Amino acid sequence: MTERQPLRENEYGRWAEHGTGAPVILVHGIPTSPRLWRHVMPLVQGRSLAWEMPGYGSSIPRGSRHDLSLSAQAGYLLEWLGSLALDAKPVLAGHDLGGGVAQIAAVRQPDAFAGLMLTNSVAYDSWPIPSVKIMQRMAPFLARLPATLIYPMLVQLLHRGHDNPQVALESIGEHWAPYVTHGASRALMRQVVPLTPHDTDNVSGQLHALGLPARVVWGEADRFQQVQYGERLAEELGCDLTRIPQGRHFTPEDHPETVAAAINSLLSGS
Repeated sequence: MTERQPLRENEYGRWAEHGTGAPVILVHGIPTSPRLWRHVMPLVQGRSLAWEMPGYGSSIPRGSRHDLSLSAQAGYLLEWLGSLALDAKPVLAGHDLGGGVAQIAAVRQPDAFAGLMLTNSVAYDSWPIPSVKIMQRMAPFLARLPATLIYPMLVQLLHRGHDNPQVALESIGEHWAPYVTHGASRALMRQVVPLTPHDTDNVSGQLHALGLPARVVWGEADRFQQVQYGERLAEELGCDLTRIPQGRHFTPEDHPETVAAAINSLLSGS
């Protein structure tokens, strides 16, 4: 899965797929795509389906006619999931914004999932991060900037979010390509403008009642989503927190073995 392969597609969405067996739904965040999970998917002992949110990755053009809030994305995820006719309930895994989408989807339809794994996820009032708030305020201006001026912003964000410099460079190449292909400035502003903590605040206090097996994995040195939010999520979900010492934000790229191990423990029921 490290090599780039065409995404699968139906009328409800696009996704990358790898493996066979019990299903796992993987949800990325910003500024990424299903490629976020490229090193995790070969390690998952099941059928991995990495969903692409409308407005991100190769689906950036779809963002022009979609509500890109997390609440809306959770609805799109559930519609897409319903279109797949899976043989078993999937484990649901999310990172960053995708973790917020996963929380909302699980609260709406807890019976649709076999487990929940969150890693360095937005939650409660932990987001948007300060740089995103600045982009939200300046969106009309930033949307008109050439891609050459947006690129340094994305590079800085990705470097700050990785503890492995080599993987950070790889990540920049992976995640910049869709933006430059589909209009970086407008695409990024369409993504950031609708982001609001109300979407995760609205499900806070409901996670404890899900009754789902859960795992929470966190890079302790994350500058974007601080570890205390991981502690709070683990407590509410009734599970232990797996800490990654010195780990930063993009755990699926820097620490795929740890993330995959958490998913596999849910698949095996251990």
